[in-house]
Amino acid sequence: MRFAPRSAILTFDGGVLIALERGQQRAARVLRAATDTGRRITVPTVVIAEWWRGRTDVREEILGAVDVEPLSERVARLAGEAQAAVPKTSAIDAMVMASAAMRGDLVYTSDFDDLDRLRRFFPSVRVLRV
Repeated sequence: MRFAPRSAILTFDGGVLIALERGQQRAARVLRAATDTGRRITVPTVVIAEWWRGRTDVREEILGAVDVEPLSERVARLAGEAQAAVPKTSAIDAMVMASAAMRGDLVYTSDFDDLDRLRRFFPSVRVLRV
């Protein structure tokens, strides 16, 4: 598994967490490659709210492999500006992209089209499909 060289940090959206929970191989390979190479994986707190449906061993294992990033006012404002600039954008998708843009992260998603549309506002963020 190869990553973009410009970012040592990855951001996962809710679709990636669901894919990991369901044992989908592509998502598992991305997670394994990231952990094997010492890459940090962030997940914004709003993504946890979108994904979490109660405690399971699998969910706890996934959470143990990622850094849950608190929502800052700066990210929230940037996400709001993105929503204003890119119509029909969800707040969670905008926050994922805003969070990643703050660090220049590589974003993994199962919702490629929606996050890719947000690249108009966040052109420095690379989005990859899981």
